Amino acid sequence: MKQGKRYEEASKLVDSTKVYEAKEAMEIIDKFPKAKFDETVELHVKLGVDSKHADQQVRGTVVLPNGTGKTLRVLVFAKGDKAKEAEAAGADFVGAEELIPKIEKENWFEYDVIVATPDMMGVVGRLGKVLGPKGLMPNPKSGTVTMDVTKAIGEIKSGKVEYRLDKTNIIHLGFGKVSFGPEKLLQNYETVIEAIIKAKPAAAKGQYIKSVAVTTTMGPSVYINQK
Repeated sequence: MKQGKRYEEASKLVDSTKVYEAKEAMEIIDKFPKAKFDETVELHVKLGVDSKHADQQVRGTVVLPNGTGKTLRVLVFAKGDKAKEAEAAGADFVGAEELIPKIEKENWFEYDVIVATPDMMGVVGRLGKVLGPKGLMPNPKSGTVTMDVTKAIGEIKSGKVEYRLDKTNIIHLGFGKVSFGPEKLLQNYETVIEAIIKAKPAAAKGQYIKSVAVTTTMGPSVYINQK
């Protein structure tokens, strides 16, 4: 497939045979020809684990110091005082059973993250087939099943991201926007990498981080030297 002119211009700034230091990689990305929109800067980390084994799963959340550059819309499943708390904390949508048909029958997905109090998981569980494939199912490990809805909403709105292995043992996530500039991108990058290193499973043997690459939505990959 023929790449666009901007991609080709950006590729000239990257030596595909070289592995860069993180700071240098962010500076290269900053020099890429700009798109008509503020591109997301993506991270792709290949790990030396086997995601087929439960004891080698790598999953967690981390709050980025400079946010993601995207304002996430939060839906909270809660009742009573917890519903009022969620509204006060800035949730975009709050509800309970009455949302089930809206999501199932009306294909309503005008939100990016779902938070639920533990007592509501029986209700939310009925939406598993719809929410699961979209990665929207609340999960205690990602902090989205909790009684502390104020904290959960605050973290999500301030730039909490979830990282998890895919079937090919790679973690993919956006960690900022091109407009952030090299310094803020580097701070976000280091925060994510540190979290992934801390999440190393005890069962993981050999080299844990196999490769690290950063790229923009429409740009070439820049490989990073990550010990």
